[in-house]
Amino acid sequence: MSWLWTSSDMVEAMGGRPIGTLPEGITGISIDTRTLKPGEAFFAIRGEQFDGHDFATAAMAAGAGLIVVAEAKLPALGKLKVPMIVVDDVLEGLVRLGIAARARSEAQIIAVTGSVGKTTTKEALRHVLSAVGRVHASAASFNNHWGVPLTLARMPADTDYGVFEIGMNHADEIRPLVKMVRPHVAIITLVAPAHLGYFKDLEEIATAKAEIFEGVVPGGYALINRDDPHFELLEQLARQAGVEHIRTFGENAAADYRAGETKLLPDCSCMTAWLAGQEVVVKIGAPGRHIVQNALAVLGSAHLVGADMAKVAMALATLRPEAGRGARHRLHHPDGAITLIDESYNANPASMRAALELLHAAQPGARGRRIAVLGDMLELGDHAAKLHQDLAEPISGAGVNTLFIGGPEMSVLASALPVEIQTEYRQSVEELQPLVVKAVRPGDVVMVKSSKGIGFSKIVRALMAKYPPAEPLGPAE
Repeated sequence: MSWLWTSSDMVEAMGGRPIGTLPEGITGISIDTRTLKPGEAFFAIRGEQFDGHDFATAAMAAGAGLIVVAEAKLPALGKLKVPMIVVDDVLEGLVRLGIAARARSEAQIIAVTGSVGKTTTKEALRHVLSAVGRVHASAASFNNHWGVPLTLARMPADTDYGVFEIGMNHADEIRPLVKMVRPHVAIITLVAPAHLGYFKDLEEIATAKAEIFEGVVPGGYALINRDDPHFELLEQLARQAGVEHIRTFGENAAADYRAGETKLLPDCSCMTAWLAGQEVVVKIGAPGRHIVQNALAVLGSAHLVGADMAKVAMALATLRPEAGRGARHRLHHPDGAITLIDESYNANPASMRAALELLHAAQPGARGRRIAVLGDMLELGDHAAKLHQDLAEPISGAGVNTLFIGGPEMSVLASALPVEIQTEYRQSVEELQPLVVKAVRPGDVVMVKSSKGIGFSKIVRALMAKYPPAEPLGPAE
């Protein structure tokens, strides 16, 4: 049996106290009994809404190999007949185990942050590096104070490449996380007005993102978007953090990893890329100029960690957009097909514009329309009204025929739009959903985009329930 951790190594790493007869080792780590597999360790973390200790019995029933619990909670668990490791604080125990995982690893480690594109870039790195070695990467968007140590602790000892997403919506959030991860390459995809409600301006956001450079190992690299208006500030902050090597990506002529001639097609993109002076022709299986930018960051970081670039470049051709982040579905209407672009996971002004560009590039069928279904962009604070109104220009430029908008913040947009765009506004997703489902017809291209908290994924599910899709559309051959 190949263990993720032996029990003795876990006890030592966490400074824990064993109770009962511990198994020789565990096969994985879980913090959720709904997905726990037999033989895994269950960490009873206390979250904002739930306390994992309340699910200890469920973890035992699910076949947990052992349970990690807090000393203060032990009396309430006295009758539980399952091996335990007792620690002062369960989350801190997970952090210690994550740090131990990083210490034992010889993998090349890449950390990614940015206002937009960090999950897409992380998943693209997972995809292309899997063509050249054993990859461990953050699940979903596990990028916060529990997601990062959990991802570290789950990293197998024989990993070749580790890819970690690190997020934030306040200053001083990235700093402690990146010091656990200790990357060889730290990427900032782009600084944009996301979480602007928590910051004075974009420079403050850039400064908070630049905390990622403070964890870079000696001899490591900062990889920065050369097209970012805040590039000079980010470069300065990387140097102040002691990063020895700074590399850049983008369309700027001075970028180390640069896009040359680029063709943006409805279902994919093709570009000539210059990688540290070498010319490479690359096909990217996901469409959009923002994906081209992300692909340059992927190529650059893969080059910096010494990956086989021929295999990496070839793997980009089979890249597919993730659910909620540009995934495409061909929906079956009785009289034809509807194309659904699912961008429902999150939204800010930069990603909203990118999604509208995707819609513009898509080609409707005969008598089909471009339909945009847009919901509120959250966490924009006092800037919210203006930034929502500012969407009028990219909506018009995207050739949108029919627009559905929902959410309290979106109300200001309706009056800013030209009259030729047929617009329906409702305050809630529940009011908007039946209108969208009823309106679509064969040949339409429908793009759904909002911040996750607005719940526009319900509209995606409703469309897919009404018009069941085939497999998600992959890259064009």
